[in-house]
Amino acid sequence: MKLAFALAAALVVTVGYLPYFKDLFARKTTPHIYTWFIWILTQGTAVAAIIYGGGKLGGLGLMVGLLLMGAVFILSFKYGTKNITVSDTVLLVLALSAVIVWWQLDSPLLSVIMVSLIDGLAFVPTFRKTYAEPYSETLPFWILMALSDTLAMFANTEHNLLTMTYLSTLTAANLTVFVMMVIRRKQLARKAG
Repeated sequence: MKLAFALAAALVVTVGYLPYFKDLFARKTTPHIYTWFIWILTQGTAVAAIIYGGGKLGGLGLMVGLLLMGAVFILSFKYGTKNITVSDTVLLVLALSAVIVWWQLDSPLLSVIMVSLIDGLAFVPTFRKTYAEPYSETLPFWILMALSDTLAMFANTEHNLLTMTYLSTLTAANLTVFVMMVIRRKQLARKAG
């Protein structure tokens, strides 16, 4: 059963990225390069922590996502948003500073908590951009990522703070982007109508 959840999580991640890449190449989606850069660092570490914590198969969807994330990061140089603010840069510096602190930690649990906080910081530029430009992201992507993270939680062979903290953070943040997009799109449609 755990294998089925792990494979489903990996499949949902892959399917979720297909419309994202389609919209990216059509220049409808404009990823924030800072967000994707931090996510590569944090997700790579989270995969290691999930495996270390006994989650094993729970990391499969994250591993697949990590590869696809790397592709989005590289494509962000060409297709990403140019709407980068001083506050975005401050958040990037804070997140990178936190990464340096986190690499010094000897406790896997503190590392996962730190990674979750850093990942949360990395979402802020995307939250800001998506609030201002709710059509600048691919709606199905965010709900599918939340679904994949939820499936990954079920795929974990161990359920503890090491294996669940990061995935819970991702689920909440992905749902936040999704809900924000739905609400902001409705608000803009009412204003235009």
